[in-house]
Amino acid sequence: MMDINNTLNEVLVRLFRDINTLEERAIRTEEYKDVTANDMHVMEAIGPDCAKNMTSVARELEVTTGTLTIAVNSLVKKGYVNRTRSEEDRRVVLVFLSGKGKKAYLHHRRFHEEMIDAILKDLSDEEQRALESALSKLTRFFRAAV
Repeated sequence: MMDINNTLNEVLVRLFRDINTLEERAIRTEEYKDVTANDMHVMEAIGPDCAKNMTSVARELEVTTGTLTIAVNSLVKKGYVNRTRSEEDRRVVLVFLSGKGKKAYLHHRRFHEEMIDAILKDLSDEEQRALESALSKLTRFFRAAV
């Protein structure tokens, strides 16, 4: 039992590090050299479709609105995000991706799609279902711990 504990610990730690490294490398192309992985995650939470209020984006990212404001200010300066006030309630700040932001969002999404395709291509249907089940349980464990 100890061997599997050590193996799982090593695999999870390495996997987390490797995914972060790969994602950082995939994001930092010549076109997006001014974007960090954190920037991409903020843009991902905003999404490409419609304006969202700051509170809902902060909740999705599990950060304070103050922390999100700092990230959004940087993304506005870089031209990836636009900000406006709600017409219904002027106190509510809405954020949405600019054209440049939508393009960056799609670039990041492609990385995730390619990563998933690469993982699944060598697995049988049964292995894919087992992986999905194990990762879903792992996610529930981490969600409960947060």
